[in-house]
Amino acid sequence: MKFLTAFALLLSAAFLGTRHVSMSELPAAAASEGQGIKAGVEDEKYAENPGKEGDGDHTIGPDFRVDPDLTDKGNPKGRNFKFAMRLKDSRIFRGDDSTLDPKKSVRKERKIFVYVPAAYKDGTRAPILVTHDGPSRLDLVRKALDNLTISGDPGRRLPAFIVIAVQNGGDDSKGSERGLEYDTLSDRFARFINDEVLPAVLNNAEIKAAYPKIAFTDNPWGRATMGCSSGGAAALAMGWFRPDLFRRLITYSGTFVDQQDDDAPEEAKYPLGAWEYHSGKKLIQNSEKKPLRIFTHVSENDNGSGDPEGTYHNWVMANRRTAAALKARGYNYRYVFSRASRHCDRRVFEQTLADTLVWMWRGYEAD
Repeated sequence: MKFLTAFALLLSAAFLGTRHVSMSELPAAAASEGQGIKAGVEDEKYAENPGKEGDGDHTIGPDFRVDPDLTDKGNPKGRNFKFAMRLKDSRIFRGDDSTLDPKKSVRKERKIFVYVPAAYKDGTRAPILVTHDGPSRLDLVRKALDNLTISGDPGRRLPAFIVIAVQNGGDDSKGSERGLEYDTLSDRFARFINDEVLPAVLNNAEIKAAYPKIAFTDNPWGRATMGCSSGGAAALAMGWFRPDLFRRLITYSGTFVDQQDDDAPEEAKYPLGAWEYHSGKKLIQNSEKKPLRIFTHVSENDNGSGDPEGTYHNWVMANRRTAAALKARGYNYRYVFSRASRHCDRRVFEQTLADTLVWMWRGYEAD
């Protein structure tokens, strides 16, 4: 594939531990903005029929259980990899934006965690799931893959997607590198993942030694992303602003509130940040329907659950309105409201994540 030859200089590198990937090691044309993995190629001839099963609004709690499919059943395990990318080598997020608060820490490097399931066959173009705040819930996603890629129930079988869990750039909220990456309404983070992270994974020497012919699908329907809190906002933004790259979006306790930096250039167009998706400009309602499949969730006692609308900082209100907007616009969406639970509550993940992944990938046809 073209994107493999574009990064041939990395193939001879020896990665030990968390060996750093430097963008300066890549050919200039390949490392430049917009020259990452080229998705969307397959879209013109691709079609799927996921149906409506599992769509709509759902309520769980107040009691929770661990889904057996998220436990170790003794099935074959895949392989784990880890490496680091220095922020100073990035062309998109170097950690030196003028909007950053100097009092908030910025990482020198971000760790990248990769899981290749046992069901993946080297040489096939794998679907992918990019998760934020890595490693985050990678432990649960791994168990889902171990159990459900070989499920005897065709309606509950997952494709053998490769997971890339990406650590954030550091700290939180307005003025932070994490906030800049996750809470900004733009395609910048989607470009960072596509143009820098995915090529770095494909060209990691340890991964290449284990899977010499590893490849990712070009089909945007084969590219999912997942996050919680501001990571959920990042997941929605990746698909919203670049549906040519990512189309399956999973958000838990999504930060669809006004948390974009006050001095961000994007404030001129989106002054209320992610609140604009469902209120304010009502982007979901007033924009042309995009080719996206979207899961959203919020907890009963989520952040700002008692705050008035004028704060633009009530997660429950924001996620309910987001789900209502998706429904009104005719999206394939699934919304879960969890009673007696809090922000990014692990109990919610332990009960729902397997079902969420099954619903998210329903109808997908592998390359």
